[in-house]
Amino acid sequence: MEDLIRKLLKGLGEDPDREGLEKTPKRVKESLEFLTSGYGEDIEKTLKGAIFEEEYDEMVILRDISVYSLCEHHLLPFYGKCHVAYIPKGRIIGLSKIPRLVEIFSRRLQIQERLTNEIAKTLMDHLEPYGVAVTIEAVHLCMAMRGVRKRDALIITSSMQGAFRTDSKTRMEYLNLIKGSDSHKW
Repeated sequence: MEDLIRKLLKGLGEDPDREGLEKTPKRVKESLEFLTSGYGEDIEKTLKGAIFEEEYDEMVILRDISVYSLCEHHLLPFYGKCHVAYIPKGRIIGLSKIPRLVEIFSRRLQIQERLTNEIAKTLMDHLEPYGVAVTIEAVHLCMAMRGVRKRDALIITSSMQGAFRTDSKTRMEYLNLIKGSDSHKW
């Protein structure tokens, strides 16, 4: 990978041997390995031992989970907040596993729509709850720095599953509860 990065620097008209760029290929390699480390994560292993039997059937919401990912189209970052809710049907998940799922999926080359669906589908499949809702609000540097150059454009995606899709009152309760989010103040 370092050789490819050296070639990229040359292709951009730079001298990869100049003082400021000597260590850049190694740094970029390490950075990309970290930013795409979600490919090496095992969802089953992550969730193992974190799902518990519990007679609780009210909405559980984790709001304002930080999201940092790379757009698969331009390899530029997008970042923002993720909100996740589920209504247990006899099974709950250790709360720290929800941000962990968000991180695993966001540490892959992504599009925001897929990221939103992957989180929701994983929780539906593993918890079998009454429903799951996931909303992501993000700024995409591919839109802010290049292309249309709209730096304040906030992209919002959602995945409503189960009761959140079929019951408008449940969906509205969720949307009202995340409305107080600090989302665009990052």
